[in-house]
Amino acid sequence: MPAGIPKELTAEQVRAKCNPALFECDSTADLKPIDTIIGQDRALSALKFGLSIQKTGFNIYVAGPAGTGKMTVMRSFLETLASQKSAPSDWCYVYNFRDSYCPKALEVPAGTGLVLQKDMRDLLDKVRRSIVQAFSSKEYDERRSEIADELNRKRGTVFTVVSEKARERGLLLKTTQVGLVLTPAIDGQQMSEEDYQNLSAEKKEELNKAREELTAELKETLVELQSEENDAQKQLEDTDHEVAVYAVSHLFEELRNKYAELTQVVHYLDEVKKNIVEHFGQFRADEKPEGADPMAAAMHEQARKQALQVYEVNVLVDNSELEGAPVVVDINPTFSNLFGRIEKEAQFGALYTDFTMIRSGSLHRANGGYLVIRVEDLLTNYQSWDGLKRTLRENKLIIEDIGEKLGFMSTKTIQPEPIPLDVKVVIIGEPMFYYLLHQSDLQFRELFKVKADFDSQMDKNEANLKDYAAVLCRLCNEENMKHLRSGALARIIEHSSRLADNNDKLTTMFSSIADIVREANFYAGEDGASAIEADHVNRAIEHRIYRSNLIQERINEMIEAGMIIIDVEGEAIGQVNGLAVSDLGDFSFGRPSRITASVGVGREGLVDIERESKLGGPLHTKGVLILSGYIHEKYARDIPLSLSARLVFEQSYGGVDGDSASSTELYSLLSRLSGVPIKQSIAVTGSVNQRGEVQAIGGINEKVEGFFEVCRVRGLNGSQGVLMPASNTHNLMLKDDVVEAIREGKFHIYPVSTIDDGIEVLTGMKAGQFLEDGTFESDSINDRVQKRLAGLAEKLRDFSKGEEKTDTDKNDKEAES
Repeated sequence: MPAGIPKELTAEQVRAKCNPALFECDSTADLKPIDTIIGQDRALSALKFGLSIQKTGFNIYVAGPAGTGKMTVMRSFLETLASQKSAPSDWCYVYNFRDSYCPKALEVPAGTGLVLQKDMRDLLDKVRRSIVQAFSSKEYDERRSEIADELNRKRGTVFTVVSEKARERGLLLKTTQVGLVLTPAIDGQQMSEEDYQNLSAEKKEELNKAREELTAELKETLVELQSEENDAQKQLEDTDHEVAVYAVSHLFEELRNKYAELTQVVHYLDEVKKNIVEHFGQFRADEKPEGADPMAAAMHEQARKQALQVYEVNVLVDNSELEGAPVVVDINPTFSNLFGRIEKEAQFGALYTDFTMIRSGSLHRANGGYLVIRVEDLLTNYQSWDGLKRTLRENKLIIEDIGEKLGFMSTKTIQPEPIPLDVKVVIIGEPMFYYLLHQSDLQFRELFKVKADFDSQMDKNEANLKDYAAVLCRLCNEENMKHLRSGALARIIEHSSRLADNNDKLTTMFSSIADIVREANFYAGEDGASAIEADHVNRAIEHRIYRSNLIQERINEMIEAGMIIIDVEGEAIGQVNGLAVSDLGDFSFGRPSRITASVGVGREGLVDIERESKLGGPLHTKGVLILSGYIHEKYARDIPLSLSARLVFEQSYGGVDGDSASSTELYSLLSRLSGVPIKQSIAVTGSVNQRGEVQAIGGINEKVEGFFEVCRVRGLNGSQGVLMPASNTHNLMLKDDVVEAIREGKFHIYPVSTIDDGIEVLTGMKAGQFLEDGTFESDSINDRVQKRLAGLAEKLRDFSKGEEKTDTDKNDKEAES
C-alpha cells in the first residue's frame, strides 16, 4: 500500500475500557448513595432560578429527551424545595346569603378547613337543640300566653260593648261563616222572618237605621281590633326573635372567639347567625306533612335538607396533612381535572347543584406550591392548554362547566367566586414541543420564560464516574436489588458510553441504565449470586439485543444465501459496500448496501437514480449534488464536465435519506472513472463536502458491527474492515467480539479525513497530488480520473461536430433541391 494510507485503529482505540479499580470498592454496597442530581448542571441552574423568582410569567418548561429522568428528577427536586416552605392556606366554599348564585370562597390557615367544617356541623346540632329547648320552655309559653290572653281580653271587651249596644236597639250581634252580622231580635233571641214581616214600617225603618249605625261602628271597632292583633303578632315575633337570639348567641360567640383572627370567617358566622335567627322555625321540629303521599314526604324531606345545607362548609382544598408546599403531578390534565368542576345530581327528574358540589382541580391543590404536567397530556386534552394560559394570565382560578363554556348545554348552575392563584407551573416534554410552542404561540413565551434543558450525556471524568456509581448504589437500595460488583460497574459505565455514542461521555438516560441493572439483577438471582457480576450485565445487554434483532438476523441470512448480493472479498470497479442504519424504534442495527456507478458520455452530469425514482430524500439528494461540485472543482476546472453518470443503491426498495453514503458514492464514481477496482472487503461510511473532506456521521457503532456480522457469517479472512470518518473515532464503543477480532487482526477500522486517504485504502493505489501545471501525479487515481473526464469531453466534442456536419450537409441538399 502507499505510504500515505492512514493507520488503522487498534483494539484499545475502538472501545474505551473502564478500570474497575477506579471505584475503590468491591461492590456498590461499599459506597455511599447519592441523592443529588448528577450531570444536569445547566438544567438545575435554570430550575433554581425559575423556582426562586416570584414574578408573573416565570413558569418553567423542562425540555429533554425521554428517558433522562426528567419527571423523577423534578419530583425529587420539587419535594426537597417544597419541604422548606410552609403549607399554604386551605380553601372553602360557603353559601352566599346575599346571592346564592355566587358561593363565597374562604381562605383559612392550613388544617383549619376541616376543623371549621366540623365546627359548623356541631354548631348546627347545638343550635337545633338549643332552639327546641328554648321554644319549649315554660317561660316562653307563659310569655306567649300573656300576649294572647291580653289580645283575647281586648277582643272580648270590644265584642261585649258592641253586643250590648245592639241588644239595647233590638239587634243581635251574631258570628257567621262570612263574618259578624247584626240581625233583628226579641228578648235577646233572633227574630224569625214571620215576626219581622209583622213589624210596622216605622219599626223596620228604625231597625235598619240602627243596623247601619252599629255596622259602621263595628267596622271602626274591627279596624282598631286588627291593629291590636297586629301589635300582638309583632310582640309574638319579637318574643320569638329574642328567644332565638338568646338560644344561639352564646353558641356563635364561642366560634367567633375561636376564629377571631380570621375576619372572613367571623363575617361568615355573623351572616349564618342572622339567617338562623330569621329562619329559626326550621330548627324547631322535623314534622312531616300529615296524610301526605310518599312522593310528597320525600320532597318535604329533601327541601328540609336543602334548607339546612346552606350552613355547610365545603372544604375545597385541605392541606392539613402537608408538611410544606404542595407538589402535584397531574397525569390526566383534562379541563375538569385541572380547573375543578361543579357536579350535578338528579332530583325528581331535574338536575340540581349547589355550592357543596363544587370540586377542586389540580391547580387548586397545587395553589401555593408547584404543578407538574407533561406537555403531551396537556395539549391532547381539549381546552386544557387554553384554560391554563388564561388562568396563569389572570392569576385567578375560575371554576366553570366546559359544556356550558362551549355552549353545548345550559342548565341552572352556580358561579363560584374566583380564588387567587399562586402556583409555579412546570411543563415537561420533548424539546420539539418547546420550539413549536415558542414559535407558534405568543402567549407561551410570556408565560413560560424559563427553559430547563436536560442533557442526554455528561462528561466522563473521575468525579462523574464515582457519582454515577453512587447513583447506581441508590438504585439498588431503593429497589432492594443486589449490589453491583466493581467489574459490573465498569461494564455499566462502558455501556453508558455506548448509549451516549461517545467514549468520552456518559449517558444521562438513566431509565435505560436502570433497566439493564434490573435485568442483570434478575440473572444474578437466577444464578444464586450474592451480587451482580460483569457477566450478568453482559447477559442483560445481549438478551435485550437478542429479543429485538430478529429482522437483522433475517437480513444477514438473506445475505448469506445470496438473495441480497453483498461481496465481502475480491475487487470490483465502480462498486462499493455502503453502510446504513435501520432504526426499529427499540433497536437499531447497521447493514451493508451495494452502491454502484455507471459512466458514459453525455451532458446530464450525475444522475441520482434514487431521486429519479422518488425514493431519495432531500438530504441524500444534497449529498449527490455535492459530489458534482467536488468533481467540477477538482477535475474539471478548465474543461466542460461531459459526463453522464448513474448512482444507485442496489436492491433498495424503500426510501433513502441522509448524506452518510455520499463518500461511498464518490468512491464508486472515482473507481468507475479511473478503472481501478475497489476492495469489496472494506465497507465505507461518511459524508463528504465539496473540498473532499470526509465528515462525521451518526450510528457509527451500529454500522461497523453490522458489517462485521455479515463478514462473520460469510467468514472472516483478515482483510475485511470499515472505512470511516476520522472525526468519528471518539464515537466508537464497539462490542467485545468486534474488539477481539480487531486485536487478532481479523477485522480492521480505517479512519480517514479526506477522499484521497479513503481511495488509497480502498484501491491500494496512491491518490495523487495536484501539480502546479493543473494535473496530478502520473498514473495515480486522480490522474486517471482527470484523463478519463478529458477523454469524455473530447468524445462529446467530436460527436457534437459530427452532428453539426450532418446537419449542414442536410441543409445544403435541401437548398440545392
